Amino acid sequence: MKAWISAARLRTLPLSVSGIIVGAAMAGAKGAFDWRIFVLALLTTIGFQVVSNFANDYGDGVKGTDNDDRVGPARALQTGAITPKAMKRAIIITSVITMLVALLLVYISFGKDSIGYILLFLLLGIASIAAAIKYTVGSSAYGYHGFGDLFVFLFFGLLSVCGSYFLFTKQLSWEVFLPAFSIGCLSAGVLNLNNMRDRESDEKVGKNTLVVKIGDEFAKYYHYYLLVSAMFFSLLFVVIKYKEPLNLIFLLAFIPILWHLKTVYNNKDPKKLDPELKKLALSTFIFSFLFYISQNLFL
Repeated sequence: MKAWISAARLRTLPLSVSGIIVGAAMAGAKGAFDWRIFVLALLTTIGFQVVSNFANDYGDGVKGTDNDDRVGPARALQTGAITPKAMKRAIIITSVITMLVALLLVYISFGKDSIGYILLFLLLGIASIAAAIKYTVGSSAYGYHGFGDLFVFLFFGLLSVCGSYFLFTKQLSWEVFLPAFSIGCLSAGVLNLNNMRDRESDEKVGKNTLVVKIGDEFAKYYHYYLLVSAMFFSLLFVVIKYKEPLNLIFLLAFIPILWHLKTVYNNKDPKKLDPELKKLALSTFIFSFLFYISQNLFL
């Protein structure tokens, strides 16, 4: 059980639900919040994240990417705590359970008469599972070709925020994309930080992440652009939607992020970036929680 809990990587879950919280916050501001949709959306997103974590462990494990040169925590397949066969079975079981929860989510959200919306969100669910698995699994794994950042931005940012907002409201408005961009940039920043930490070991085994392709120096600049962009889109949202001082409270989450940027700027040893992963992921979750409060949702 301890090995499976470790493989599920619980510390990644707060980051994965941040987009759902932000989408729910904006829906609640429109008077469209529903606790059933919120809980099921959280469970669905957590399911997708666990599938992704299992698949990442499996893909990097069978390829030999997770080895003694790796800086981060040892993985389940790497240590032999879980066999490849058992991990593959867990990926299938978790995917099926997650899709069943997703089916219930879209049914409660749209009802049986909105077949078009139900099919659309089921296809998005299937795409999410496929993206989670193909990140590291298979010869064409996109995480090995530098496309991980793009997929994280799309699925953790745009789909998570805008998709959850649509589940509540059955509509989209352009301002929803601003906090979605912020969450997407912050999530991509977490992945970039992970890849900065692992650049040397990834390069040795042919895992050509974006950091491997552009090098350490440009990876730092890219990191600055991601987090500054997240702040910019948040500030733009505040300017457009400002009603009262409480609307500004979520900007407090950027205080530790600014301190984090200073740490990354001064960093000379990639191994010391590992603690920053948790800090940035937690700051993103705090951002989403404060954003929820900023929309006056005390539901």
